[in-house]
Amino acid sequence: MTKFGIIGAMDDEIEMYLEYIQDRKETKWNIFTFYEGKFQNHDIVLVKSGVGKVFSSMVCQHLIDEFNPDMILFTGVGGSLNKELEIGDVVVGVDSVHHDFNAIPLGFKRGQISYTDYRFFNAEQKLIDLAFKTKLEKNKIIKGRILTGDQFFTQKDKAEHSYLVEELKGDCIEMEGAAVAQVCNINEVPHLIIRTVSDKADGTAVEDYNNFKSIVAMNSFKIVENIIKTFL
Repeated sequence: MTKFGIIGAMDDEIEMYLEYIQDRKETKWNIFTFYEGKFQNHDIVLVKSGVGKVFSSMVCQHLIDEFNPDMILFTGVGGSLNKELEIGDVVVGVDSVHHDFNAIPLGFKRGQISYTDYRFFNAEQKLIDLAFKTKLEKNKIIKGRILTGDQFFTQKDKAEHSYLVEELKGDCIEMEGAAVAQVCNINEVPHLIIRTVSDKADGTAVEDYNNFKSIVAMNSFKIVENIIKTFL
């Protein structure tokens, strides 16, 4: 039996899982609560990390150290950088990168962590394949690149940071994924980042995000649920 770790940044991104976890027990660590139990006939550990790269890194490392998951899934919402995506569509992250890591003056590429080869963090192919077996009634699922940084972007921000698309070829922008991917990569734990578009990082980004984050998180949930249900 495979044990899955599931991380979401906010209450809206994890609360639907809590309804379905069987034999649930809680473990506190500092300000974080880890929920253990059964979900779709597999062991899972669910946790809300909080927003941003530091929180998500801390929580991911503790999850690995204390609960020893075989796979880690990060689930939640993000902003679209891809013009073909609409609110509710899902980006399954083939890879992810820190868009705000910039050591270009030292001779490194944007997103490359200085003095290492770490730049793009590849997700687990088996998890990607299983994600695409999910059927969503009203929205599409694409393979894409997740860009991570500690900023919430609007249209003005996108215009001033054209490298997000032109250089880094991003499809979705958010605030935790690459941090989790980096921790998983170093610990050799397979991972996948799943982001449902809650806003288009445009002039209505804040309004869209607040209006749709709880609704569109359901699409991420459906994909995670199907991955775990069909995982052999």
